[in-house]
Amino acid sequence: MTTSGVGASLGGLAKTSLREQALDQLRNAVTSGEIAPGTRLVETELSAALGISRGTLREALRQLQQEGLVEAGERGRLTVRTLTDAEILDMFEVRAALEGLAAGIVSARPERAELVSRLQVALDALDAARGSINHMVEVDLAFHRLLCELTGNITLVRTWEALAGSIRMSIMFAGSERAVANMSVPRHQQVVDAVATGDPHIARNAVDEHMREAAQNLLNRNQVQARTA
Repeated sequence: MTTSGVGASLGGLAKTSLREQALDQLRNAVTSGEIAPGTRLVETELSAALGISRGTLREALRQLQQEGLVEAGERGRLTVRTLTDAEILDMFEVRAALEGLAAGIVSARPERAELVSRLQVALDALDAARGSINHMVEVDLAFHRLLCELTGNITLVRTWEALAGSIRMSIMFAGSERAVANMSVPRHQQVVDAVATGDPHIARNAVDEHMREAAQNLLNRNQVQARTA
């Protein structure tokens, strides 16, 4: 197991909202793969790199643990979470169930046209997203979160949000190339168009297919990497 190879992006922080800044930088470093899965997080190294106290760092790490990005191992030592193929499949099955339900609900709403318009705006933002992979991930997540929010079902939204950390990990599971492929606009446009039909069955099927293809894309890449290692 490696120790925390802290990258250049983890620079010193301004002395305002230190916990939130530390949380953002650490979350980005984990989800982008800068701090790789399986890496042990050493408090002394991280607090020095970020220019914060170990107490503030621990608060940020606790949040990352709650989000499912970091896990406690032997003697409570924290490491960046490593996802297995089985966990990836489980993740996308749960997402398909939640977001498929959301798509079905939204497609059946009388104000469907207005809701679809809002989804299209979120998708346009994904199309316009440029820069870091972390920014693209957040815009992609915003689209999927909005799909759930448009149902007005608070329990559905909270359940989805509880998975947000693990979803971030799954997106980057097989590297940035496959992540970007899964975030392509045409793939998401199929979901928007299916919701626009007004047929809940078509909408749910589109989400099922979206999630199935995404999971397979990541797993295929992972298997190729394993064979060539």
